[in-house]
Amino acid sequence: MAMNVENKTAIITGAGSGINFCYAKLLLGKGCNVVIADLMLRPEAQALISEYPLESKGAKAVFQKTDVADWAQLETMFEIATKHFGGADIVCPGAGIYEPLWSNFWIPPGTGTSRDTIEGSRYAILDINVTHPIRVTQMAISHFLKRNKPGVIVHISSVGGQAPNFPTPVYVATKHAINGLVRSLDRLEDPPAHLPKIRVNAVAPARILTPLWTDNAEKMAMVMKNNPGWVTPEDVALVMLDLVEKEEHVGGTILEVGATVGRVETFNDGGPASRGNGVKNDPGYEKDMWAMMEKIAAEK
Repeated sequence: MAMNVENKTAIITGAGSGINFCYAKLLLGKGCNVVIADLMLRPEAQALISEYPLESKGAKAVFQKTDVADWAQLETMFEIATKHFGGADIVCPGAGIYEPLWSNFWIPPGTGTSRDTIEGSRYAILDINVTHPIRVTQMAISHFLKRNKPGVIVHISSVGGQAPNFPTPVYVATKHAINGLVRSLDRLEDPPAHLPKIRVNAVAPARILTPLWTDNAEKMAMVMKNNPGWVTPEDVALVMLDLVEKEEHVGGTILEVGATVGRVETFNDGGPASRGNGVKNDPGYEKDMWAMMEKIAAEK
């Protein structure tokens, strides 16, 4: 069910920066309206909104301030898309975080820099990286069914959805979850005749040169100094477009993006390294993890 994005409408969470910004920019350039749902806009995203105002004759962009952990605000994204454009055809629940110091496996709730609390009984990283894309997927499916029109949902996974990474175990777990969700919904593209086709797939990037990394010193310390292995967000956005427009990328497809682009198979897959997309950390970075564990052991 290839979908030409021209004259369509997309909802993209996290499009205020990074991969999702590049995806929004690419779609707008191809004549697709975009609802940008994020907590804030970086200057380049603000400029993009100004370039495609609601008063323009072609593609249009709308910013809707959105906390993706708040389900009511997620509902509002769809209401805005319906109000301005008659509804959404493409949905990308792309907002995500990379195990920050404020919701981190190695900094337990109620300690250090963690904002996760014992009383709250939840991890913010799971609310953003797992619960939000699951809930948006439910909403998008209902939205497409009620409109009785086909739709596409594009998720952002990671090479971490296959490969382990000692410094960021919760992030890795969240991307394994996204892979499982996408694969489990593959049959939506082949529904009974009276229902619209819905494609659910994902892109799985290697290490991406975005503010998610470059604005965080603790993450940059993880990067190999002589071989960082960066992939550009523009490259990833192009593959995300292919997941919508190309017939061969049927529901359940996960495309890895690194030195090469390749399909991630459900079983008997060689992993990112087999496609030249393995990510290595600076050898000294793991010392921080062991130091945290030694500190906890000393407190007994």
